[in-house]
Order: sequence, then C-alpha cells, then structure tokens
Amino acid sequence: MSGGIARGRLAEERKAWRKNHPHGFVAKPETLSDGNVNLMMWHCTIPGKQGVSFIICSFLTDWDGGHFPLTLQFSEDYPSKPPKCRFPPGFFHPNVYPSGTVCLSILNEDSGWRPAITVKQILVGIQDLLDQPNPADPAQNDGYQLFIQDAVEYKNRVRQQAKQYPQLI
Repeated sequence: MSGGIARGRLAEERKAWRKNHPHGFVAKPETLSDGNVNLMMWHCTIPGKQGVSFIICSFLTDWDGGHFPLTLQFSEDYPSKPPKCRFPPGFFHPNVYPSGTVCLSILNEDSGWRPAITVKQILVGIQDLLDQPNPADPAQNDGYQLFIQDAVEYKNRVRQQAKQYPQLI
C-alpha cells in the first residue's frame, strides 16, 4: 500500500515541478526502454549558484557555470523516508561521499527529514550546500581538508569541476 502512496506523491511532485521550478534546474523521472516512466528514479541537473552582478562589477561563485548531474532514488517508503541523492562517484565536495551520495541534514531520516519536504526544496538545498559546505559534517576527506586548510586550492578544484559539467544544450 505504501508504494501507492509514494507513486501518488511523486506524480504530484512531477506535476508541480512542471508548473513551477527554479530557473536552470532539471528534474524528471527516468524513462524506461519500453517508454514507461519510472517515478522512483529521477534524473536531475543542479546549476551552480550564480553570483551577484552590479553595474560596476560582478561576483561569480566558484560553482557558477557548472550544471551538475544528480539522481534521486525514491523508496516505496517515500515520503516517510527521504530519497537517496547522488552525484557521480568521485564528485568533489566536503559533504559528498566518494560514492557520490550527498550528506545533508534534510536528507537524514533520523534528524532533518520531514515528509512535507519537496523535490524542489531538496534540489535548492543541495545547490545551497554546494556553495556553502558544512565543515561540521564532512563526508570526504580530500574536499574537507582543502576546504578548511587551503581555500585557494579548494576554489581552484571547484572551478575545475564546474568546467567538467557544462550546460547541455
């Protein structure tokens, strides 16, 4: 019975996303080889947070220009349990495990997750996390060490990674 609840909620999420989603973001359920839609697996793209632009100058974020692929894998227990959110393995960020799994409080079923959290909120939360890592909850040693010890090299690595994920047209 709970699988019906999960699929019903995801169908509503999909409808809401199509009507209103943040600019530059992509989130769509997987299309299977037979043409059917798998609501339990979504393929997403999170744009790097853009900087602020003034008449005289502009401030870019280190993530600006990147369009980062992410999968959301929902279980039959959704929305009681959060989806698993994964970047490609080896994604460089202090709060992303080497497997690509995102470490973010709102995705933790034991603390921050609430069934009312939407796909849109998840994706915007992950975009915020990219630009503002949480050093109190590291998930990978390389990203964490550079973030706290060598800000210049950390920013260089982030900018290199952003170039690896250009916008697909």
